[in-house]
Amino acid sequence: MSIAITGANGQLGSLIIKELLQQISADQIIACVRHPEKAQAFQEQGIEVRYCDYDQPESLITAFAGASKLLLISSSDKDDTVRLRQHAHVLEAAKKVNIEHLLFTSFAFLEKGLISPSHLYLATEHAIQTTRIPYTILRNALYTDFVGVLGLEAAIASGQLPILPGVWKFNTVTRGDLALGIAAVLTGNGHENRTYELTAPRPWTFDDLVLVLSELNGKPITLVEDSQLQNWIYGFLGKIDTSSTSLDLERLIGGSVTSLKASIQQLMSSITGGII
Repeated sequence: MSIAITGANGQLGSLIIKELLQQISADQIIACVRHPEKAQAFQEQGIEVRYCDYDQPESLITAFAGASKLLLISSSDKDDTVRLRQHAHVLEAAKKVNIEHLLFTSFAFLEKGLISPSHLYLATEHAIQTTRIPYTILRNALYTDFVGVLGLEAAIASGQLPILPGVWKFNTVTRGDLALGIAAVLTGNGHENRTYELTAPRPWTFDDLVLVLSELNGKPITLVEDSQLQNWIYGFLGKIDTSSTSLDLERLIGGSVTSLKASIQQLMSSITGGII
């Protein structure tokens, strides 16, 4: 078995490879990257690095050659038309090199989404199903570290976290937990033609968030609803399903996902340099 992973230099891709190395040998992994010069760490571990550019179809055929499994990590291009074309290039290459199992990182509970990325992911999922290659759709929830744009440092300093009024519930997870789950699918059996909703098993709220911040900071932090609050994130959150949950991820990793407290502690440590 050999596994090719696109976007291997990215945060999620590198974490998936880290988990794979705990279960399979390095020579079974192919790191497909757009900038091979930035993948020296993979080479030092014995992982084969191949040039892979979604906009260069010929590079994809070379990158995927000889692999039995292919993980397509969704393109990060800001233009959905470009992203869909890039995904199509990957699928065409996968067919040409006879990939035996195709996996794709999609987005959780797409059918309830109202924004264009939902249509992009659904279109890619449909295209994958028409290839007749055995597939697994990995529908990833929003990353918990989205809270970094809410102004947590200012909230800690002032004792108040302003939020837009509304009923907010979040099914978020960490990249680390997603990497664990995806690695389990890549190395396991019986996942063909399945779709997994990789979310937390239960949602958390802003009340939970300020409770965690208060515990970590050692002083109370309260929520303040502000209908005039200007933050782009709320427009995004209001158009995706952030509350529906599934047990798929915990079943795949064989245990509990990272708690909200541990997730926030890790995030704040990276922001403040360990001082919180």
